[in-house]
Amino acid sequence: MKADNQKIVMVTAYDYTMARLVDRAEVDMVLVGDSLGMVVQGHEDTLPVTLDEMIYHTRAVARGRERAFLLGDLPFGSYQV
Repeated sequence: MKADNQKIVMVTAYDYTMARLVDRAEVDMVLVGDSLGMVVQGHEDTLPVTLDEMIYHTRAVARGRERAFLLGDLPFGSYQV
C-alpha cells in the first residue's frame, strides 16, 4: 500500500453489526477503542473500561469482520506492572 502511495482507511467499531458494515465498505483496519467507555457505556472518560469489556467488544467485532485488520486497545492501566 505505501509503495503504491495508497492511503490506509481505519474506522472504529464496537459491535458485530458495525464490523459487518465496515467489512462491506472494504475498510483496511478496524479499531476497537477504549473510547467505547464514553460512546457505548456513557462514562465521562475511558478510565472505567475494564480488560474484560475490551475483550468482549473485540470478540464481537472479530466475528463481524472477515477482511479488515483488527486492532484492539488495552484499557488504561492494564499494561502497567
